[in-house]
Amino acid sequence: MTKIDFNNTQMPSPSCIVDERLLKRNLEVLDSVQKRTGASILLALKGFSMWSTFPLVGEYLKGVTSSSLFEARLGFEKMGKEVHAYQPAYSDHEIDEMLSYVDHIVFNSFDQLKKFKDKVKNVKDKNIEIGLRVNPEYSETETALYDPCYAHSRLGITLANFKPDELDGVDGIHFHSMCEQNSDTLERTIEVVEDKFGEYIHKMKWLNLGGGHHITRPDYDIEALIRIINHLKETYKVEVYLEPGEAIALNTGYLVATVLDIVTNGIEIAILDTSAECHMPDVLAMPYRPQIMGAGQPEEKAYTYRLGGMTCLAGDVIGDYSFEKPLQVGDRLVFLDMAHYTMVKNHMFNGMNLPSIVTYNEEQGINVIRQFKYEDYSNRLS
Repeated sequence: MTKIDFNNTQMPSPSCIVDERLLKRNLEVLDSVQKRTGASILLALKGFSMWSTFPLVGEYLKGVTSSSLFEARLGFEKMGKEVHAYQPAYSDHEIDEMLSYVDHIVFNSFDQLKKFKDKVKNVKDKNIEIGLRVNPEYSETETALYDPCYAHSRLGITLANFKPDELDGVDGIHFHSMCEQNSDTLERTIEVVEDKFGEYIHKMKWLNLGGGHHITRPDYDIEALIRIINHLKETYKVEVYLEPGEAIALNTGYLVATVLDIVTNGIEIAILDTSAECHMPDVLAMPYRPQIMGAGQPEEKAYTYRLGGMTCLAGDVIGDYSFEKPLQVGDRLVFLDMAHYTMVKNHMFNGMNLPSIVTYNEEQGINVIRQFKYEDYSNRLS
């Protein structure tokens, strides 16, 4: 859906809004994969942690996967289903609390496994399953910042460092090497994983395929994914987990912003009440160019503007866009696909406020979940 069928002027600006109708559509696609394969799909909180939607998400998915103590606690308290955890390393002062929330814990090295295995196994009234993350040293991710398998990566155990004689107490193997990719990439990756680690997967209870699976993208080959999962289950007699973040919230959200001023310096520049640096940092880090409803590429339409944010960072620029009509102060712009990796990465550089968090569904209409204030900024500082 690329057209909002509700009035975006009825919400604060800027706002992150999630359309629960679209979220439900994604969840139904993911659930169809679960039902056809018996695999378990988890929400990766690093991509989407909007817990006001967890009652809906929990109707379809098996739980969450976390990358920190706070994410594990959020999943435990707000979702109340399975909680899986992976960190490059766990700290002594957090591990006990972490274990009170999780059902699965994945270690990044044999040293971390050795250090914490007895503690995991001795948790009272709870059977926490242990996994190891491996690095297949194969990836098709082009941006190094998001490539877990680039040269000298700290993430996962390579085959050269794998210790088969230290697998006692290990229930599963986890790998993650993908980013926004289709099932053909997974198929090629699985070939490498099987070649390097297949003999050890036979000894496991489960295999976690990590994230980066763009399952809800329109061109995603779901039939190939189902074939891959069924192959793994039949070959190794393991449970299969997937933990996408983007696929849950892909194309379900918007960022609504307002034009505050228009200045000229060789080109027309519209200054918005949002920020690439604060509200959509992947625009600068990835980098990528978010789509705007009704806008085109530079010079494609009659009027071209550079869109900039409110902060004092010189590079706080979202990009160049063209419009059919001249922009006016007060116009609202709607950025598309702004649910995943936006709210979880927002910050308050320059003391800039965060976008309000809003949902929409047919029963309640527009629902402002939260608006932020000065105390949210001051309480982070000292």
